[in-house]
Parts: sequence; structure tokens; C-alpha cells
Amino acid sequence: MQPVKMYTSESCPYCRHAKSLLQQRGVAEIEEVWVDREPAERMAMMQITGRRTVPQIFIGATHVGGCDDLVMLDRRGELAALLSGAAPA
Repeated sequence: MQPVKMYTSESCPYCRHAKSLLQQRGVAEIEEVWVDREPAERMAMMQITGRRTVPQIFIGATHVGGCDDLVMLDRRGELAALLSGAAPA
């Protein structure tokens, strides 16, 4: 299983939904970076992703994007492969 890192905030319903979906797909551990607790982390996230909204999700070295992007990957059947480390189809 690829490592999962998610930039998140306490009050974000999309963050909770993304975390729930990842857990349903077998992800036992998510490295959560709390941008509301550490403002410097939001700046770092914005530099890395070019986005300012959360969640911002990384699976391995791949920037998935936000919750909607994660859901679309799952619907297309590509999330499981990405989580397992397989090359995208």
C-alpha cells in the first residue's frame, strides 16, 4: 500500500469524506497535515500544489488533488491501482 498524505483542516467536511473513502479502500494510516493548526503548512501546500483548498491528497508521490478528484479516481476504478502502487491505466 502506498503512503497517503492529506493536507486537511478540522472543520472541512470534504476532508472527512476523503478520509472515510480512503479508509473504506483499505488505507489504515493517513499522514494528516493540519493547515488550520499550522498556517505555514498551508503556504507549503500551496507552493507544492498550486491550490489553496483542502483536502489536498497525495498517494505515494502522486498528487491526486482534492476530494472530488479522489472520488472520480475511485469511480473510474483507478484508486485501488494507485493505492497498490500499480502504474495508472
